[in-house]
Amino acid sequence: MDAKGEEEHSVVKSVCRMCHGVCGVNVHIQEGRVVKVTGDPDHPMSRGYICSKGRASVELLYHPDRLRHPLKRAGARGETRWAPIGWEEALDTVARKLMEAKQVHGPESVAIALGTGRPYMFYAARFANAFGTPNVVTYSHVCYLPRIVASALTCGRMPLPVCDFYGFGGVRPKCILVWGCNILETGAADGLCGHQVTLALRQGARLVVVDPRKTQLASRADLWAQVRPGTDAALALAILHVLIEERLYDRDFVEKHTAGFDRLVERVKEYPPDRAAQITWVPDNTIRDIARLYASSKPACLLWGNGIDQSPNCFQTARALMILRGLAGNLDVPGGDVFWVPPAGVYQTSPFAAIENILPERLAPEVAAKKLGAGESIPLNPGVRHSVFYDAVLTGKPYPIKALLLVGTNPLLTASDPLKGEAALRKIEFSAAVDLFMTPTAQLADIVLPAASWLEQDDVADLHFIWCVAARRKVAQIGECRDDKEIFLELARRMGLEDCFPWRDVRQWCDFVLGGAGLDFDAFSKVGLLRGEMRYRKHETEGFPTPSGKFEFASSTLEAMGYDPLPDYREPPESPVSTPDLYVQYPLIAMTGAKIEPFFHSEYRHLPSQRRRNPDPFVDMHPEAAARLGIREGDWVRITSPRGSIRQRARLTEGIDPRVVSIQHAWWFPEREPPEYGWKESSASLLLDPRPADPVWGSEPWKCFLCRVSKEAD
Repeated sequence: MDAKGEEEHSVVKSVCRMCHGVCGVNVHIQEGRVVKVTGDPDHPMSRGYICSKGRASVELLYHPDRLRHPLKRAGARGETRWAPIGWEEALDTVARKLMEAKQVHGPESVAIALGTGRPYMFYAARFANAFGTPNVVTYSHVCYLPRIVASALTCGRMPLPVCDFYGFGGVRPKCILVWGCNILETGAADGLCGHQVTLALRQGARLVVVDPRKTQLASRADLWAQVRPGTDAALALAILHVLIEERLYDRDFVEKHTAGFDRLVERVKEYPPDRAAQITWVPDNTIRDIARLYASSKPACLLWGNGIDQSPNCFQTARALMILRGLAGNLDVPGGDVFWVPPAGVYQTSPFAAIENILPERLAPEVAAKKLGAGESIPLNPGVRHSVFYDAVLTGKPYPIKALLLVGTNPLLTASDPLKGEAALRKIEFSAAVDLFMTPTAQLADIVLPAASWLEQDDVADLHFIWCVAARRKVAQIGECRDDKEIFLELARRMGLEDCFPWRDVRQWCDFVLGGAGLDFDAFSKVGLLRGEMRYRKHETEGFPTPSGKFEFASSTLEAMGYDPLPDYREPPESPVSTPDLYVQYPLIAMTGAKIEPFFHSEYRHLPSQRRRNPDPFVDMHPEAAARLGIREGDWVRITSPRGSIRQRARLTEGIDPRVVSIQHAWWFPEREPPEYGWKESSASLLLDPRPADPVWGSEPWKCFLCRVSKEAD
C-alpha cells in the first residue's frame, strides 16, 4: 500500500461496547469514516471473537435515526413535538431544574435513573452522592449486584470471584458449572467473553449446565439440569448435601479457613436429592451426578448469570453457590474461581471495585435513610426499585419527587409496572433523558440529550474486567453527540459540584485514572492494555475480610441483621405449589428477561441486520403444550398473566419443559409511530409482578410467574 493508501485506511485497536464491553476489536477507518469493526485476534479477552452486535457497531454509529442535537419539548408530553436547542441552553435548563427542586423540596426530590452497566456508572453514582440524593433508580434488584453483595458477605472480598479461563496460574478449568447464564448467546458475563468458554471446552473441560432452557451451552453439556424456574436454591442446597454426605468437599479448606460448617451440615440435611427432585424437577440421580462431577474435577469453576438474580431466592441462591465454590476447594486457586488483582496504580471505576471511590466521604446516614423504599426491609440493596419510585411520584409519599435524570435507560420496556411508570413520567414536573435514540421513555421527557456511542468516546475501559484496563479511543463524531461522562462534568460545573468533578474534560479524567501507573491516555492508547499481577490463594496469608476472618458458611453479618445466616429455599409467590387455585387459571410457568444475541435488552431493534436475525417477539414453548392449545409454529399468540396481556409469535422447541414458556423481553417497534412505538403490544414488562419477592434483596420473580397462552384469531 502506498503512502496515500496508508493515510486513507487505518486500523485502531479498541474494545467493543455493544454489550458489556469485553471483546477486543479492530476499528477500520477509510478516508475518515469507520467502515467496519472486526475481532482482534491478539486481544487476550476475546481472541478474535466478535458477535453480530459488535459487527453492527457501524450500523448503529451512522444510523439515520440517531439523536444528533439536544431537543426541548415543544408541546404537551407525548405529543412528539420537539424543538432543537443548543447544548448550553439544554445543560443550563437541566442544571437549573435540578437545583430548583433541591432548594425547594430537598435533594431527595431529585432521582437519577440508570440502565445497564455502562462507562457512565461511576460518574452517575458520584453525581448523585455529591448532589445529595439517595434515590438512584436502578436494576440492582434483578441484575448482578445481589451476587456481588452475597459474595462479599460470604468471603468479605470484592470483586466477586470469576472463572479463571486465562490460565495465569498455569492451569485451566477441568470442569465448568454454568448456572443461569447463557454466555454463548449473550456474549459476555462477569467481565468474560463467551468465547473463553468455547476455548476451555476445546481444551477438554467438562461442562455442567443448570438452566430451564436447552441453551446452546446446555446442548453441549455433559450434564444438564432442567430446573423448574425459581427453584435454584433447593437444587444448590441438594448439591451441597451430596458433597457433605459423600465427603467430597475440601476438608483442608473447611478446617483452616471457614466458619459455620456444622450449621451448614444441619441445614443441608433438609435437602436430600430425593426431596430436591420433587421441588426442582431435576432427577435425584442427576443431582448426585452433578455434585460428583463438579467435586471430582479439579479445578472447577462456576459461571453464573441473571437467571439467579431474577428470582424470589436470588440472594440466598447466590450465597449457596458461593458456599459451593468454597466447599469444593475451588476458591482463588488456578483454574478455579478467582479474585482478580487489578493493575497497580490505576484508579478503579468498575461498579464493585469502585465502591470506596465514589466520593472521599460516604453518603451521610441521614441522607441514606431517606432513600425511597427504605422501609421495605431490604436494606442491603442500595438502589431504588422502579415501582417504588413510580409510587412516590404519583402519591407524593413519603415526600414529593419533582425531577428525574434518565441516563441510558428505557424503563417502560425493561422494568416492571410500566403503565404506572408511564403515568409517573407524565406527571413528574421535570425530566431529562440522555440516549442514543428517541425511545418510548425519552418521548415523555422535557429535555433529550444525544449520547455518544462507544466509537465516539475516549475511555479507560475496566467495567467488570478487574484484572486489566483496556483503551477505548474516540474515532468518530456524529452531530453534536456527547459522551455521558462529559455531560455529567458539564452539569457538575453548573451546579457547584466541581470539588467532586475537578477534571477539565474526559481526556483529563482518563489521565487521572492512569496517573498512578505513570501513563497519560495517549501513552496508554499505544500500550492498549494494562494487567494486574495475579496472586492466588490470598486467603492463606491474608484470611478473609469478614467479621470472623473466615469464609462464612453462616454469615455473621446477615445474622446480626436478623436474617437467616444460611441459605434456604422459598417457594415462588406464584407457582403450582404456592398458588394452586391461580395455577388453574394460569397453567404455565413463565420466565422472561433472558438476553438474546441480536439485542441488548431494549437496544438495537433499529438495526436492520439485527432485526433480520430476530424480526418479531417470540415466546418459546414445547410442541406438546402448543398442540394442546391448537398453536402452530409462527402463530401469533396471546400471553396473559394476572397483571396484563401481550402478543408474541410462538416458537416451538423441545428444549423447554411443556409446563414452562420463555418470553422475549423489552420488545418495542422503533419503526412504528411515536410516542409509544408499539411498546404496549409485546413487552413482557406488562406481565411482571413488581412486588419484591426476595426478603433480603427485593428481587422480583421475573423468572417464575404464572401465565396462560392462547392462539390469536386469524
